[in-house]
Amino acid sequence: MQKEFFTIDDFALEGKTCLVRPDLNCPYDAKIGKIEDSERIARHAKTILELAQRGAKVVVIAHQGRKGDPDFLPLSQHAALLSTHLKKYVEYCEDLFGSKAVEKIKKMRAGDVVLLENTRFYEEETAKFSEISDYGKTEMVKSLSKVCDFFILDGFSVSHRAQASVVGFAQILPSAAGRVMQKELEGLRNALDNSSHPNIYILGGAKPDDVIGLLEFACKSELVDRILASGVLGELCIAAAGIDLGIEKKKYFEKNGFDKLLPKLSEYVSKYPRKIIMPIDFAYEQNNARKEVDVLDYEKIANGKPSFDLGAKTISNFEKIILQSKTIYFKGPVGVYENPLFEEGTRRVLKAVELADAFKLMGGGHSISAVEKFKIDKSKISHISLAGGAVVEYLQGKKLPGVEALKRAYIRDREKF
Repeated sequence: MQKEFFTIDDFALEGKTCLVRPDLNCPYDAKIGKIEDSERIARHAKTILELAQRGAKVVVIAHQGRKGDPDFLPLSQHAALLSTHLKKYVEYCEDLFGSKAVEKIKKMRAGDVVLLENTRFYEEETAKFSEISDYGKTEMVKSLSKVCDFFILDGFSVSHRAQASVVGFAQILPSAAGRVMQKELEGLRNALDNSSHPNIYILGGAKPDDVIGLLEFACKSELVDRILASGVLGELCIAAAGIDLGIEKKKYFEKNGFDKLLPKLSEYVSKYPRKIIMPIDFAYEQNNARKEVDVLDYEKIANGKPSFDLGAKTISNFEKIILQSKTIYFKGPVGVYENPLFEEGTRRVLKAVELADAFKLMGGGHSISAVEKFKIDKSKISHISLAGGAVVEYLQGKKLPGVEALKRAYIRDREKF
C-alpha cells in the first residue's frame, strides 16, 4: 500500500518535544465523581511510553466530556491514570497554551511526560471555521507550535472532528500517526481490502443516529450482503415496516427524537427487505423475570413494557447468519447486556462472531466493554477499534479531517524526512 502519512518511525525523536493528541475521554461515575479507567487510556499509554523511552519530551493534550455535562472535568485524574499505566510520573498542568504551560514545556527534560488541561475548556477548540487553514491560526496552535518539534495524532476516535487540537498543528509542525492511529488505519484498510462474501454488518446500541448513515451506505453498497438490525435500530426498522409496537414505544421514539428517522428507514426497509434482517421477537421484563414475545404480538402482550434484548428466535437466526459469514462488522451491543436478565443476545451474538471463520471488525466503547464482560477471545477478532463515529464515517468512504491533515503534512514534508 502506498505510503500516505508519517509514523513515529520516520522521525528522530531524542531530545525533541512531541505534542501528542490521544483520545483520553473516559467513562464517568457520577456517584463518586471519578472517571473510570479504560482501554483507551491503556492503548494510548503505550504510544506515550514509547516516545518517552526514545528520549522525547512528551506533551499530551486531550479532552474530557462536553461543556455543560457532568463529565466535563479537568484532566488531573487522567494524569494519575496515565502514571499508573506508564509506571512513570505524568505531571498535570492546569493550563493549555498560556504562559504557565509554555514555561512548563520549556523546562522539560528528555523522557518527561506532561499532560495539559482539557482542550474543550477553551472556546477555540470547538469553534467552527469555514477554512481548514483557520484552525492553524488559533492561539492554541500558534502558542504550542512554537515550543514543540513534532505533532503526533494518536486519537483516531477524534479524527472525524475538525477541531483545533486535531487538525491545526499538522498545518505547522511535522506530523505523524501515533501507534494507535497507525493500527486503526491499517486495520480498517484491511477490513476494506479483504472484504469477502457473505459480508454482514451487525448494528445495534442505544444511539441509532450513529448508525443510520452506515445502514444507508450498506444498503446501497455491493460490498455488504446483510445488515442485522438490533437495539433501538432494530425497533425502529420494525416500526418503519409498518408494525405497530404500541403507544408507549411511539412515545419513547418521540421523546428521543428517533421518530424523525422513520421516514428514511421506511424507504430502506421497503427497498431492501432481503438485506435488512430485523428482529422477529423481543425480550422484556415482567415481575423481575425475562419474558419473550413475537414482534407481531408485542403491542397486545407487552405494550407499555420496554424491550431490552432480542428474543431466542432472533438470536438463533442471527447466529446462523454470522457463522456462515466471511466478513463481519459488529457495532453493538444488541441489547441491555449490563443486566443479567438481558445479556443473552449480546453474549451469544458475540460468541458466534468469535467462532466464525471470517475477517472481523469491531468498533465502539460499548462493544469493547461487552467483549470484556463475556470473555470473548480478542485474538479471534481481526481488529477491535477504539472508535465509534470515526469508524462509521471511514467505512462509508468519508474523509476524516484528522487523517486528511496527516496526509497533507506528509505531502508537504516527505522530502525532509
